[in-house]
Amino acid sequence: MTDSEAHRSRFVLQVVQPALMGLMDGSVSTLAPIFAAAAMTGKPRQAFIVGMAASVGAGISMGLAEALSDDGELTGRGHPWARGLITGLATVLGGIFHTLPFLIGDIRVALHLAYAIVVVELFAIAYIRFHYMRSPLGRTIAQVLVGGALVFFTGLWMGQWGGGG
Repeated sequence: MTDSEAHRSRFVLQVVQPALMGLMDGSVSTLAPIFAAAAMTGKPRQAFIVGMAASVGAGISMGLAEALSDDGELTGRGHPWARGLITGLATVLGGIFHTLPFLIGDIRVALHLAYAIVVVELFAIAYIRFHYMRSPLGRTIAQVLVGGALVFFTGLWMGQWGGGG
């Protein structure tokens, strides 16, 4: 392995993989609470608050979980607190992008914009997996979209069920 290949491998293992894990978790795990809150209340402000709480809470949880998972010595995954910070921040970012539309006062406009952002997020995750992890693009897109759709529809269903709809 050349120095360049070793550097790329370390970068993928120590930076890209923790960031990708955070983006995936932030993008997907916050979908259900945000869209459940939007469907249940019909109020964008409540969905925004739930989305922010879910994003920040997930970021703290994922960051700590990554930092405490191993010290990086045996696995070569790098310094645990650096990985934790990368994972935590990426998790927050992954959840915040589709939360921001709920600052718009009209729930229908906010929902449609959030839907579009979720699709962009999922395609971005698929591209990162394809580019850095060398996963086949078609399979990666299918996996990410199916996973995102399952969580998204779960959130809508739970929100409608909780809202009596």
